[in-house]
Amino acid sequence: MTAEQFADRHIGPDPAGERRMLETVGYGSIDELMDAAIPEVIRWHGTLDLPEPASEHDALAELRALAGRNTVAVSMIGLGYHGTHTPAVIRRNVLENPAWYTAYTPYQPEISQGRLEALLNFQTMVCDLTGLATANASMLDEGTAAAEAMTLARRASRSRSQVYVVDADTLPQTIAVITSRAEPLGIDVRVLDVTRDDLPGEFFGLHLQYPGASGTVRDDSGLVEAAHAAGALVTVAADLLALTLLRPPGEVGADIAAGTTQRFGVPMGFGGPHAGYLAVREGLERMLPGRLVGVSRDADGNPAYRLALQTREQHIRREKATSNICTAQVLLAVIAGMYAVYHGPDGLRAIAARTHGMAARLAAGLRAGGVAVADVAFFDTVTATVPGRAAQVVAAAGRRGVNLRLVDADRVGISCDETTTGAHLEAVWAAFGVAGVTGDVDASVPAVLSRRSDFLTHPVFRTHHSETAMLRYLRRLSDFDYALDRGMIPLGSCTMKLNATTEMEPVSWAEFAHIHPFAPAEQTAGYREMIAQLEGWLAELTGYDAVSVQPNAGSQGELAGLLAIRAWHRSRGEGHRDVCLIPSSAHGTNAASAVMAGMRVVVVGCDADGNVDPVDLDAKIDKHRTALAAIMVTYPSTHGDDRPAGGVAGGVDRLRRGQRAAQRRLAGGVGGIAGHPGVAP
Repeated sequence: MTAEQFADRHIGPDPAGERRMLETVGYGSIDELMDAAIPEVIRWHGTLDLPEPASEHDALAELRALAGRNTVAVSMIGLGYHGTHTPAVIRRNVLENPAWYTAYTPYQPEISQGRLEALLNFQTMVCDLTGLATANASMLDEGTAAAEAMTLARRASRSRSQVYVVDADTLPQTIAVITSRAEPLGIDVRVLDVTRDDLPGEFFGLHLQYPGASGTVRDDSGLVEAAHAAGALVTVAADLLALTLLRPPGEVGADIAAGTTQRFGVPMGFGGPHAGYLAVREGLERMLPGRLVGVSRDADGNPAYRLALQTREQHIRREKATSNICTAQVLLAVIAGMYAVYHGPDGLRAIAARTHGMAARLAAGLRAGGVAVADVAFFDTVTATVPGRAAQVVAAAGRRGVNLRLVDADRVGISCDETTTGAHLEAVWAAFGVAGVTGDVDASVPAVLSRRSDFLTHPVFRTHHSETAMLRYLRRLSDFDYALDRGMIPLGSCTMKLNATTEMEPVSWAEFAHIHPFAPAEQTAGYREMIAQLEGWLAELTGYDAVSVQPNAGSQGELAGLLAIRAWHRSRGEGHRDVCLIPSSAHGTNAASAVMAGMRVVVVGCDADGNVDPVDLDAKIDKHRTALAAIMVTYPSTHGDDRPAGGVAGGVDRLRRGQRAAQRRLAGGVGGIAGHPGVAP
């Protein structure tokens, strides 16, 4: 198969179909249509320095070569990423099924009932396991879920303080996200050892990790009471698998729970994507960001599902929004929810008990060999102390094909999961230089920490446990949905691409799927080369000097770009610049992202077709010139037109050419074209 044939198959129309479409819209050729559709002011006539197109066979061969440069080791690093078994019936019928991975945001419930039911399963799973009243569907990952929990707590807290306390035993990547999100909003993040340090006199929120990054499981009910007495809200970042055995956050008084559902059947994938979750107690529902599926009735009075409380969301609140989360990792949320449906409460308890049992056996073997293991309750992770030998132990485990966590020069962290075997424990014991143990070990959970409440009581979690039943359930739900496997969806833009099967197939290859994000660099050479290639190609296509693929959604790309613009102004001593001009027709996330970046949104008027009004643009530039930080437009616009970008380019050009030298310096930082819906500084 040639590259040209691949393009023909992937794009679709043959020459005859192309001619019919051109005749329908009144043009004689693609070039003529392009000339009419794209203004000359934004046309580019150069050539791209990119590799020659590859055939499907060649592309797969290249990916196989890259995958071969990754090493799939046994990961016992933990830190929120764990080995998991994706049930084959879910992998084949959800992850690899275009009926699930090509559907659009369920704004039209009449063609989305299957997906909405699957997402309601996810919400129910999260509510039951966390012991809280309402959960959304879903978040991008644990870090962003925790950051959203922080801003939710600030909105809901009766405290006027800007201090947010984060337990030092929180996952380090979560602390990093919380800190970076807090700074533009004026939030003072205090990372404290809450078991030793005094809480501040005033603070609006407290973030706890359960279990902690070290593996420690504590009874935090006293901390929760102290926080509430200070008028603060409490967020618990909880491991959902652990909550099948441990007392849930809602039962200890937490207001919010946040976290990831990765270990519910979603491979690590070098860090993502994974569905995060966010759940709240009763009374906080209207402050919850993101999509929320509710039960309603159709025109005939029958029960039906729809997106609920949409007036909370950024596409309606726009510049008044406090979150830019919209559709977030739905496919992964469906997988995680179906993992719970397939295993049911008893199956999840069994997986958790086996995981905890492995960790208990690991700890017992280390102690029997004289290795100091923290004398605390734990679920799946233990921290061992080997003064001055931590790096040596980690290296020894690596030679045996096992990755451990190097905490510091003296401590090693080891995490177990549902894929852990006795052979893995023996490799770890050997790395520590101990013999381990045989026979039974005590794997009980302290009574004060044990869960006694039931969960996943809805029949959906107690019915579909055979492969046949699960297969039929998934097929029935997909039959209630409309996706690109059935026909065209005349909605949206950023998610309306039918990825070729050849492009999707490598996602589930072990060399890509089972890599921990903190694996040693020498084990991820293929991943790093692939990412560097992609960044280089995107830089060439966009005309920029560098590209980051770290943001895990277009909305997060917007925020990252705006934060870069903000940092650039501050580096020049112009931190007062905080106005972001955004057309009234822009994607709803644009304004929300600007607010999250600490900017003031000024709306630029548009005509009836959504095109930027150049007169109003000039007026807004003149009015806000001394405070202007950025202009952000969607390119092409939300309605598929390139002309708004041309109008903005003209306005920026007039600003740059027509002002005094100081004003030209000002305008040098004004920019930003959102490539639907991401933004570049």
